[in-house]
Amino acid sequence: MDLYSIGEMLIDFIPGNEKDSYIKKAGGAPTNVAIAASKNGLDAGMCCSVGDDDFGRFLLDTLREYNVKIIKSDLCQNAITTMAFVSLDESGDRSFTFARKPGADMFIEDQDVKEEDIKNAKIVHAGSFTLSGSPCHESTLKALKLAHDNQKIVSFDLNYRDIVWDGDSEACKKAVHECLPYIDFMKISDEEECFLTDDKMELQEFFKASNLSLLVKTLGADGAECYYQDQIIKVPGKKVKAVDTTGAGDAFWGGFLSYLLFNNVEEISDLHATLIKKALEYANVSGSLCVMKKGAIVAIPTRSEIEAELERD
Repeated sequence: MDLYSIGEMLIDFIPGNEKDSYIKKAGGAPTNVAIAASKNGLDAGMCCSVGDDDFGRFLLDTLREYNVKIIKSDLCQNAITTMAFVSLDESGDRSFTFARKPGADMFIEDQDVKEEDIKNAKIVHAGSFTLSGSPCHESTLKALKLAHDNQKIVSFDLNYRDIVWDGDSEACKKAVHECLPYIDFMKISDEEECFLTDDKMELQEFFKASNLSLLVKTLGADGAECYYQDQIIKVPGKKVKAVDTTGAGDAFWGGFLSYLLFNNVEEISDLHATLIKKALEYANVSGSLCVMKKGAIVAIPTRSEIEAELERD
């Protein structure tokens, strides 16, 4: 497949149009990135595990609806699907309240990730997993190493929700740094920079000391910047009215990886600055279109919608 995504699925409840109403949507960066790739016309698969409840079934049905292959589809009898209630302020920025703490059984285990699936993928993506020494962290770490050993491009989306979830920033930092040797592409937001660096280290300095081939930082309405070799490649933000920013970062990263896959990037040697800039522009439009729509996964735009907006620009 083009994109093989690994990690946690959860249910987001975001405010609806009416008072005290909520829209439920699939959450978690691996889920949304896989759906974004599929909506871009690519072959995407998701390795995940959810509780045997109505919410877990909704998540699996959502993946099927958007033509994402479910690599691991059994429902866990001893776990309940995790839910996050998302509060939005006037600008669309969000905060999370977690309704349930998941049991470790709902997460992927070592045997869930098959080497043949890794070998058949072009890009392996991971993110959104509980970081502080959990079974999910250990399993995902092994999966990233397996992808790295098979010379696949490994993508990782650092999500501050994980940090909020664990409530232990030092443990989070340690877990992220454990993953770094196996990651090629990393995406962070400006809020997440502090979990890679400290007060004495600039992000560019961190990038140079890491094993990463590129590091992308999203800047919300101010666009994005990418650290690549000795360059910082920047794209400006798009002026759009935000209806809801939930999922915008995932739409951005799904768009970015999709653009690289359209251009047959399967090895790091295929990268160059012009291609990266075009991928950032494509991703920027994807994230911008996402925030203009309300709520559910349908907010992640299709390839034709993104290309139409690029042509209009």
